[in-house]
Amino acid sequence: MRFVIDHLSKHFEKKEVLKEITFTFEEGKIYGLLGRNGAGKTTLFNCLNRDIRADGGTFFLDENGTPREISAEDIGYVLSTPTVPEFLTGREFLKFFLDINASSIQNLRSLDEYFDMMSIAPEDRDKLLKDYSHGMKNKMQMLINIIAQPKILLLDEPLTSLDVVVAEEMKQLLRSQKDGKITIFSTHIMDLALDLCDEIVLLSHGVLEVVEKSNLDNQEFKEKIIAALKEESYA
Repeated sequence: MRFVIDHLSKHFEKKEVLKEITFTFEEGKIYGLLGRNGAGKTTLFNCLNRDIRADGGTFFLDENGTPREISAEDIGYVLSTPTVPEFLTGREFLKFFLDINASSIQNLRSLDEYFDMMSIAPEDRDKLLKDYSHGMKNKMQMLINIIAQPKILLLDEPLTSLDVVVAEEMKQLLRSQKDGKITIFSTHIMDLALDLCDEIVLLSHGVLEVVEKSNLDNQEFKEKIIAALKEESYA
């Protein structure tokens, strides 16, 4: 399975944010989408999720050589700021999600098994989501996307504001879940991308380009990447 982006473009008034991006993502890998704040990472995700309309270009799934249009069920999107129904408890929210998606969920587990998967303590499972910490809300958002098993998982800087323990748990979970899907993880933190991701893609000046991960172990090459990102901030 491949996820193909072909000449995708987006502008806001006179600013061209995405410049005819063409790229192919392959199944079974975590891709680090590296770019400074404001580079267009969220804009790209919003176009792919169809939350906003692209100005040009297409994107599609290629399964065994057969291209097809992407459906809503194909894409999971984890926002940097988690959005959950705060009037529900964690258990109520998870049960509601499982109930409405029961026909499509594979290998259905019990509620407590899912909570265990995310290391959510028993005493927190019946609390209102409004009383959850940012990290716990993020875990719930991540959990429903993992249960849904989308073919493409878009992660918009989901680890940036988490504490060290929660962030490490999330990284281990993502690594264990990457088979059979395409995971695109956006971040502006180079070391995080190096630690988690199989491939690094740089979004700079509205264009995507592959960065050889082995090169990023070289300090001189890191400095070149940082210089390119700084240059973009002044463009």
